[in-house]
Amino acid sequence: MDFKEIAKKIRIDIIKSVHAAGSGHPGGSLSVADIVTALYFKEMNIDPENPKMEDRDKLVFSKGHAAPAQYAALAERGYFPVEELMTLRKLGSHLQGHPNRDKVPGIEMSTGSLGQGFGVSVGMALANKMDGKKGRVYTVLGDGELQEGLIWEAAMSAGHYHLSNLCVIVDWNGLQIDGKNDDVMTVKPIDEKFKAFGFNVVMIDGHNFDEIFAAFDNARACTDKPTCIIAKTHKGKGVSFMEDNAGWHGKAPNDEEMKQAILEIGGEQ
Repeated sequence: MDFKEIAKKIRIDIIKSVHAAGSGHPGGSLSVADIVTALYFKEMNIDPENPKMEDRDKLVFSKGHAAPAQYAALAERGYFPVEELMTLRKLGSHLQGHPNRDKVPGIEMSTGSLGQGFGVSVGMALANKMDGKKGRVYTVLGDGELQEGLIWEAAMSAGHYHLSNLCVIVDWNGLQIDGKNDDVMTVKPIDEKFKAFGFNVVMIDGHNFDEIFAAFDNARACTDKPTCIIAKTHKGKGVSFMEDNAGWHGKAPNDEEMKQAILEIGGEQ
């Protein structure tokens, strides 16, 4: 399976859907595209034909504003037609600006209020442990999201209950809507903080599939504590004028910008 090609399709879907909507969050969606590709196309035990499959693995997008990335991955994986991505944020569409578990197959948790998705993920993982279910729980956090206090309450619980079936992925692109994390409210050292809460911590290049898959192998091999994968990424990855630019946190490209972005990612106009 060509994961780079799938990630390319997902990035193009992100650009096209946010352009069609005229609003949305392309920067943080593009930064996490390789992570969602790895999760949906190899790592997770899921079935698009049976989204509610017993003992399935679950993914909670705690950084819910990056929904275009999750929607694109779900569509490319076969949960719903790719053509529906062009209805993003439109009145009556089930693809709203933040994920809705009641309207979109494959969405496990309605998210958007930052930090809350992580807390729910901890609850899901604890419930699976108590019920003897095999499914693993994955959650994607933004690095700016780590400024939320409830993140650390959830981390404390995960460590306390030794939730080895929980894997947290931090999309560490260094930027948030107001600028650099380090200027707004630094979250460093991310690795030492999660270690202090009892996590197995792995630091990787979030755009390198070999490192991504090795980190997931590491997480599954750890049987006594939850794992936090800190993935160093670039906001707006793949598009020159969006990369590492906080101004593209929540702004849609115009017609010319869309065309340029698609060409740079490797697509055709």
